[in-house]
Amino acid sequence: MAGTAERMRSYRGPALLSFGFRPFFLLAAIWAALAMILWIAMLAGAAPLPMRFDPITWHAHEFLFGYLAAVIGGFVLTAVPNWTGRLPVMGWGLGALAGLWVLGRIAVSVSALLPWQAVMLADLAMIVALLACLLPEVVRGRNWRNLPVLGLVAVYGLGNAMFHIQAERAGIAFEGAGMRLGLAGALMLIALIGGRIVPSFTRNWLAARDRTTLPVAFGRADAAVLIGTGLVLLLFVLSPDLAVLPVLMLATGAAHLWRMSRWCGHRVLAEPLLWVLHLGYAMLALGFLAEAAAGLGALSPAAARHVWLAGAIGTMTMAVMSRATLGHTGRALHAGAGTTAIYLALTGSVAARLLAGLAAAPGWMMHLSAGLWIAAFAGFVAIYGPMLVRPKTAPRAASPLRTSRVR
Repeated sequence: MAGTAERMRSYRGPALLSFGFRPFFLLAAIWAALAMILWIAMLAGAAPLPMRFDPITWHAHEFLFGYLAAVIGGFVLTAVPNWTGRLPVMGWGLGALAGLWVLGRIAVSVSALLPWQAVMLADLAMIVALLACLLPEVVRGRNWRNLPVLGLVAVYGLGNAMFHIQAERAGIAFEGAGMRLGLAGALMLIALIGGRIVPSFTRNWLAARDRTTLPVAFGRADAAVLIGTGLVLLLFVLSPDLAVLPVLMLATGAAHLWRMSRWCGHRVLAEPLLWVLHLGYAMLALGFLAEAAAGLGALSPAAARHVWLAGAIGTMTMAVMSRATLGHTGRALHAGAGTTAIYLALTGSVAARLLAGLAAAPGWMMHLSAGLWIAAFAGFVAIYGPMLVRPKTAPRAASPLRTSRVR
């Protein structure tokens, strides 16, 4: 452990490549904004990219398997060293992983010029290399508790491979099993990791203020919710038209709302860095309810799916990226006005997209949603980009509010 710490302190390369969250969070936010701009251009009739995918397929893929892959990369490359006490991937090795992610985005963007198999392999390369780097570290560190996280990342990668195959053979991959499998893996990551960090960070904040009412610790009921969620998502992947599925979705959403009701979210409204985590987890629960409504014909399937995609995934990843960046660059864990503004813009984007799915909604609601999305992630780049490319600031005094470690 001492040798690991010494090697980290002796690093003299670019600050951007000193820790996994730095390049991947920056690339993720840039791509989230840029891909939405390209999507708007496609909706307007432009064809800016020589792609094999149709515009809807590309839009779905580049959020779920493009943007989110970068966030997952940044998160696990930062978390695994905390879990195992081993040296993080840094320097040019980290740069190579980030380069593989960029290669995937380029390959998909010019996929009409390449064999589809080559595009798939380029797109999968980063996740495969990531697992090859981190799985041995978790095994050597005997950190068995976190093996399910890497297992879910592998499931997510398998979904991407299936997406490419279905896009080539059927052309409707955004409605296929690969899309659903990748989404299910992502949602289980939120349920598992979010279920750790949201109550943990909330407890730290409340305890530092001498509050006596604290979030309930993880117990058998939480485990039951996770198991039930996994089973329902498995049915969602394998049998999306199952008649009973809307009822199961409704019950699962209610179970997650009950779970998070024990985390004292109403007591942290003074700190946006915390309430946005609770909001992200709430979007997971609301996504199940929206899918139930869509299954019963009360909501359009596309609007319901965006509660999970833009709502749960978008909000939770934005929350994790901003908090981890502040904590790991030596800054106070507090959301300033700019960070609060990008949280609100993202929330507004999700709300506008949901309303746009209603029968009587005006057409400009879709444009409002896209504009607010771009503003949120461009704002993240403006606020957090300088932190991500510059060296860590001088360490502050130890505080229970400063923990960013997920065990």
